[in-house]
Amino acid sequence: MTGETDLAKLLQDLKPELSSDDFVFVSIAPEQLTESLILDVKCMYREVEGVTLVMTADALRRHKTEGLACESAAPSYKCITCKVHSSLEAVGMTAAIASVLATSGISANVVAAYYHDHIFVPSERAEEACRLLTSLGTMELQL
Repeated sequence: MTGETDLAKLLQDLKPELSSDDFVFVSIAPEQLTESLILDVKCMYREVEGVTLVMTADALRRHKTEGLACESAAPSYKCITCKVHSSLEAVGMTAAIASVLATSGISANVVAAYYHDHIFVPSERAEEACRLLTSLGTMELQL
């Protein structure tokens, strides 16, 4: 199934869905990756400095009690999943999302996966961010 590339259609059909889980971004040394840890990870990216993991705050607490040593970002984030099936070649969707959130002073950490885009926003502003993304389909954007 091919994803959508038309920006107007993508924004109209965005259908942002807010996760109830709180997520954290952490960095660990590659040798700390275990099968148990990987099973609790929402997403992972290998960087020169270490392996970045995005996982629930509950999973992080559990793994820390088991000896996980990591650097973590202080705030927690909620994940907003854009339910529209966007193409990896779509142009402008990330910019539109970032623009509308930036205008309201909401930070956004975007992860593009095969079927959907996922936006991690500060937990305390997540509902506001979701409302803003829902309104994107009716806004006239100037990117």
